[in-house]
Amino acid sequence: MSDRDPDAPLTEEDLYEVANLPKVELHLHHEGAAPPQFIRGLAREKNVDISKVFRKDGSYDFQGFLHFLSVYEAATSVLKTPDDYACLTTAILEESAKNGVVYTESFISPDFCGGGDVEAWRDYLHAIREAADAAERDMGITLRGVVTCVRHFGPEQAKASALCAAETAGDWIVGFGMGGDENKGKQSDFAYSYDMAREAGLKLTTHAGEWRGPSEVREAVEALGVIRIGHGVRAIEDPALCEMLAERDVVLEVCPGSNVVLGVYKSLRDHPIAKLKDRGVKVTVSTDDPPFFHTTMRDEYVNLAKTLNWDASVFRDLNQTALDAAFCDGATRDAVAKRLEIS
Repeated sequence: MSDRDPDAPLTEEDLYEVANLPKVELHLHHEGAAPPQFIRGLAREKNVDISKVFRKDGSYDFQGFLHFLSVYEAATSVLKTPDDYACLTTAILEESAKNGVVYTESFISPDFCGGGDVEAWRDYLHAIREAADAAERDMGITLRGVVTCVRHFGPEQAKASALCAAETAGDWIVGFGMGGDENKGKQSDFAYSYDMAREAGLKLTTHAGEWRGPSEVREAVEALGVIRIGHGVRAIEDPALCEMLAERDVVLEVCPGSNVVLGVYKSLRDHPIAKLKDRGVKVTVSTDDPPFFHTTMRDEYVNLAKTLNWDASVFRDLNQTALDAAFCDGATRDAVAKRLEIS
């Protein structure tokens, strides 16, 4: 507990402490974390013209969520081989480690890594794991994988992703989730895939309550049995749902910077993360697709600190929540706890 007056303005020393805390991130899309310079370089190597997805300053260029998805998939299109994904993994973890992340869970889709074929997926996964192991040794950052299906690719395609997840479940592939366009279909359409992943021992999450309202979050919990929700911020519109999330210990993977850039909320001051927390809902902080949204984990922490007057003690609590909600095994959790200096 901090003895600081919560109403006192933060000092530069307070902000420095917040910025430099070790961090746990639970919501990171593997391809969405690709630095634009990495993707541009790969496109040049492969003689692929994706210049339209970049602004003049070299950053990703999109307007709104659906355009973001199309730019995301265009950028992903140059990632063709397991070696490409190994290099991508190294680039992602270098950037995360620079921002103090000591543990991250990344959403990785077999749709982009082998087209949903189990044996091809194994090849991609092997390359990603080798790069992750090297990063853990050299940078002190631990990565675990959460296999994701893509909602707008449909329920049948999701079954192929779930099979890939089930066939490689273990100490590294630790969860199953769903991303993509939340306005396509229903959460319950994907119950078969989630049942397959659950039977394989994987822990479950899904994107919900970013674009659709609180009923989407409720359906995700009740139809799919998830224990985490990607985003979930629209739950704030239903007090009874907030109560249910708190009672069931469902954890929200909140990405404030992403929500503001994409227009879910007008500004960080309008964002409901503090209200959700005050209602007893367990919240964590992540970046989602950081280079797309011009953010880092350090930026997320500092911006929230400035906006909400949260000091380092609040972020230590959020990190504890994130570590408790991580899908990894106990030995990994204990090792990460030491890095966070959590007793």
